[in-house]
Amino acid sequence: MAYNLQSLITILEGILDPKQTRWILGRKKPQLQSLLEKASSLQQILEKTPLTKIPSLECQIRDAANEAEDIIESHMVERMLSISKRVNFNLLTPDVLLVTQKLDSVIEQVVKLEEVERNKKPTGSSRSGASFSSSKSIVEGKTMPSGSSLSGASQLQDPSSKSVLVGVDEDLMQLKDRLTGMQTKLEILPIVGMGGIGKTTLARKLYQDPSILEHFSYIAWVTISQDYEMRAILLGLIRCIIGKEECDKHKEKGDGELKDILYRSLYGRRYMIVLDDIWSTTFWDEIRRYFPDNNNRSRIVITTRESDVARSADSKSLQHQVQLLSTSESWNLLHKIVFGEEEDCHHALQAIGEKIASDCGGLPLAIHVVGGLLSKMERSENVWERIGSDVSAAIAESDEQFSNILSLSYNHLPNHLKPCFLYMGAFPEDYKIEASRLIWMWVAEGFVKSNGDKSSEEEAEDYLKSLVERNVIMVRNYKYGKAESYIMHDLLRDVCIRKSEEEKFLHVKNGSKLTFSNPRRVSVHTAHGMEDVNASAESMSRARSFIGIGRTYWIPSGDFFALRLLRVLDVFDMMFAEDFPTQIFQLFNLRFLAFSCDSKIPSGISRLWNLQTLIASSYDFDVPSEIWEMPELTHLKMNGFEIFDDSYTKKIVQKKLQTIPCVVVTDRVIRRGFFESIPNIKKLGIYDSIETSLQFDLSHLHKLETLRCKSGRLRSYIRDPKYHFGFLGRVRFPGNIRKLFLDSCVIQLGFLTTVCALHHLEVLKISLCKFESDEWEAAEGDEFRSLRFLRLYNSDLMRWRADETNFPRLRHLTLQHCRELEEIPSGIGEIPTLQSIELERCSDSAVASAKQIQEEQQSEYGNYDLQLRIS
Repeated sequence: MAYNLQSLITILEGILDPKQTRWILGRKKPQLQSLLEKASSLQQILEKTPLTKIPSLECQIRDAANEAEDIIESHMVERMLSISKRVNFNLLTPDVLLVTQKLDSVIEQVVKLEEVERNKKPTGSSRSGASFSSSKSIVEGKTMPSGSSLSGASQLQDPSSKSVLVGVDEDLMQLKDRLTGMQTKLEILPIVGMGGIGKTTLARKLYQDPSILEHFSYIAWVTISQDYEMRAILLGLIRCIIGKEECDKHKEKGDGELKDILYRSLYGRRYMIVLDDIWSTTFWDEIRRYFPDNNNRSRIVITTRESDVARSADSKSLQHQVQLLSTSESWNLLHKIVFGEEEDCHHALQAIGEKIASDCGGLPLAIHVVGGLLSKMERSENVWERIGSDVSAAIAESDEQFSNILSLSYNHLPNHLKPCFLYMGAFPEDYKIEASRLIWMWVAEGFVKSNGDKSSEEEAEDYLKSLVERNVIMVRNYKYGKAESYIMHDLLRDVCIRKSEEEKFLHVKNGSKLTFSNPRRVSVHTAHGMEDVNASAESMSRARSFIGIGRTYWIPSGDFFALRLLRVLDVFDMMFAEDFPTQIFQLFNLRFLAFSCDSKIPSGISRLWNLQTLIASSYDFDVPSEIWEMPELTHLKMNGFEIFDDSYTKKIVQKKLQTIPCVVVTDRVIRRGFFESIPNIKKLGIYDSIETSLQFDLSHLHKLETLRCKSGRLRSYIRDPKYHFGFLGRVRFPGNIRKLFLDSCVIQLGFLTTVCALHHLEVLKISLCKFESDEWEAAEGDEFRSLRFLRLYNSDLMRWRADETNFPRLRHLTLQHCRELEEIPSGIGEIPTLQSIELERCSDSAVASAKQIQEEQQSEYGNYDLQLRIS
């Protein structure tokens, strides 16, 4: 439970930060410092000594950490009721000492556990299994099967060998080609995917294929699993190659000698070895150099849930990612399992069966389990409808091993990723979870440990990538080549919620009763659930996150504000039925606030002095000026809001602010030095008001990556084109900008040549803009050297002249509502990196030019990778 310690450490580090000006620590500092040292020390120990087999010790750690957080944060909230800006930190000494003693006790127990583990002698038992066969007998040189099993290891369990396969023909063909291909050097073939997706079944099909058996001199299968014994694996492999009698002579030798024997036994021979279910790079790093590269087309197949394991095996080798089955493939598989190849499904059952198959989410293991269940039951509509009403529950009840297989993915996560995974259970099935929102929540909860090289948010991005690589979550949408949102498989989400309940991490509210008292986090998905929350808020007074999802109106009652320790309040998907409830300003511990309402944000929001992220949607455009006085504010994401110059009354340097949606630029804003007060901004929107006439310089904003420029003067320009406003010409852009969005602006002659000087620019979107000339002719030497994505939306552009030298790295070109554009430059098709051209509601001639580009690429250059989408 080391993950519970990270949020406690984050709190203590914030209080003890020498730069903080909120708290006067006095004589309490040594006590807090001691508590921090204990928590940090225990966390470091737990990173090396997992306690998954000692639930009682895990509970002690969780309870001690939670108690410490409650004591400290309750005190902080109570003291914040004081009007004074600096507050004495007067914790009750006995409370802190008691928690410190509890952590001391846990550390002592863990240290003893470490000593016991170190002193343990190898028992010779192992969960690893191995089966072997040699396609050519050493004596006779003939193909012969071997049914022998590894002495000292469990017999390989092989339900997959008889499994029905559907939708893998293409996979098998690709993998067989790689196994028997002409590449002479030793090749690693990683088969990667989430638990239950069929990696082992696919590998077993290859392993038993007669053409594969004929191709290799020696073939072996070893199941590694999480708890493997290297000695048993080595002996099994050696026995496969040199035979049982010779192998028995080496039983007493050490692991180092056995590795050398393995190498010598394989040297000069063409072999294929399947290493099934590898969980860590440690195993591969230990054994990899004992598989010789004989330059004779030998192969090693590995199956793993972990993409980093596959990369470790061979960073240059292409990973074969096993995909979920489609809806039709799922029904086809279920039909074969229940009815076989010959029997037809009764018409009355087909619709129910298709729904059951669909509810398995394309996971073959789930379909096999529910198929086995249905095959033993009465074939009636009532019985099948009962199963179809809750497929997940039916699977879990009928096959405990299924849940265990999926749970392995969670159990194997490192401690710092476990809370991040469990947190995703707060979101409903099929819910698109925005990457930025999730990252900001994790940081607000204190799950993320930053280091000197990366910020907390950069670390959180790495956490997300790691969860994807471990195949426990999936990317749902990409935007400009970067993951924008994520989703979790429904059946893995069930595991996530069950683990959350077991570990008292998160309660997903279904009905009026809590499954455990004082949950740390609560998620509600219905309007009825929100009414229950108002009524039972006292029983959730220690909650740190409250997430309300589901379109509904909600009036939070006075009882709700008993949740004084909240760090995260996310009710963005709901709507406050009345004005913004000012009682929220009493939630001093908030780090993350997301809401929707029909009214403006009232004054008093600056009392939320811990607030890092503010996400809001409102029809009222008024933002109180005190928002600029919030010291921890990092992200503003305010749909419907525009920040006017009157909101900026005094110059306060906001060093932490990274995101501002839209600042209305006036001469007053420029003169007051607003842009100098946000030195670390990363995402910024600027709106050109009719009052602006001054030049303004953004070049000092070295961290600015995304800039959106919008003008309010386009209509005036259209009425009188002779009247130039030159908004974009008055902006001095920062050199490191990566994304530039131009909205409702006038594109003057030569401006796009200026944009070429932005050498890091990867994304350029031009929407609803008016070109001063009806022609965009890229000047000689104009080179958008890093541009990957170009989008023109609702443009009046008629002619466009450019070629591959102007956009040497362009990948995606999108043209939408460009009805005047005559054609796409033919030279665009010559760009070697171009992957797609997309047109929506464009002129017939532009569509014809796009088709011609694709045809030329296919007929003249054999380039069938260029995708063309027309709508």
